[in-house]
Amino acid sequence: MVRVRDSNDRRAKKPGTRPLKGEDTEVKHVVDTHAVSENQARELVRRHGNDWRKIDEAAKSYKG
Repeated sequence: MVRVRDSNDRRAKKPGTRPLKGEDTEVKHVVDTHAVSENQARELVRRHGNDWRKIDEAAKSYKG
């Protein structure tokens, strides 16, 4: 017996994919790694998306 693939099978979210820009998981990661406030982290993610190099540089300026 051959299983017919449902069209939704291809669209299913793969485990381990990165969260979308601005999601709470990403913001929490920035807060934990850079010791900035949640509002600052949310702004960094909104501004720089998933460019972690820019987020790192900007987070350092918040600390200093």
